[in-house]
Amino acid sequence: MSREIIIQTSDLTKFYGEILAVDHINFEVERGEIFGFLGPNGSGKTTTIRILTGLSKATDGKASVLGFDINTEIVEVKRHIGVVPEISNLYDELSAIDNLLFMAQLYGVPRPQRRRRAEELLKTFGLYERKDSPFHTLSRGMKRALTIAAALIHNPEILFLDEPTAGMDVVAACSLRNLIGNLHQRGMTIFLTTHYLEEADLLCDRVAILVKGRIIKIGSPISLKVAAEEESVIEFSFEKGISELMEDLSNRFPRAKVVEIEQNKVRIYGGIPADIYHNVFRFVKDKGIKIQSVNSIKPTLEDVFIKITGLSPIVMAIEKGRK
Repeated sequence: MSREIIIQTSDLTKFYGEILAVDHINFEVERGEIFGFLGPNGSGKTTTIRILTGLSKATDGKASVLGFDINTEIVEVKRHIGVVPEISNLYDELSAIDNLLFMAQLYGVPRPQRRRRAEELLKTFGLYERKDSPFHTLSRGMKRALTIAAALIHNPEILFLDEPTAGMDVVAACSLRNLIGNLHQRGMTIFLTTHYLEEADLLCDRVAILVKGRIIKIGSPISLKVAAEEESVIEFSFEKGISELMEDLSNRFPRAKVVEIEQNKVRIYGGIPADIYHNVFRFVKDKGIKIQSVNSIKPTLEDVFIKITGLSPIVMAIEKGRK
């Protein structure tokens, strides 16, 4: 089966003054896939979406969406895409259906089709009973769902989602992921950014891991996890927090990566397992602390991310919450 590439970049670069936000990135997105940009706050995820959707100009490099050059044919690009920004672009004072009707008008949906299309989307997203409710009265999850519905009002070929579940409670986030999965099953091509590793693992056909504006790795979650299995991942839980001792512990493993997962829990990536156990046992003896548990674990996408970036997902989530 032939691959149809509908998003393509070549050395895409973006400077803000002297700050390099996107660093010569190259990737392709196939029709019908969910492609994820995974990375911490400030890694260039949102900037890339802004460039691809015409909200920002690249400093250098090239990109095309559905065969249209983003520098010279961005008007054509916008006719075929839907964009869901991290912060909703809908109007608080308008009702759910009026927001959709207004967006339909902006996107040039023919007048006879607007209300039918708006009502179909409200039913699809479980919002029909709240169609006359002002946007500001909806829950966070409903607001996010309506914002996605608005981006779909003109039947776009590609949907860009920037941090779709950021700030949502667990139930609302789960519901929204199900909606995204349903859109994917219908053949929608989805480009999403996220800092939630579980979300990328559940939804994405492929992910690109970004750090400081650069793509470090691209692959399916499964292939990335299989590659990570080539090295051991051993988790140690201690009776108390060892944050102040992390430097000492890390120095004992020059050929392995030691990452603090929680205050009293670390994972050690790579190295020879026998040496890892020996050195950790010496460490706890020297420091007068006890080990609560030891586990040799099968790598998850979280472990792949930690191994590649050295960043803790917990710290990443905290940073995002403070944004």
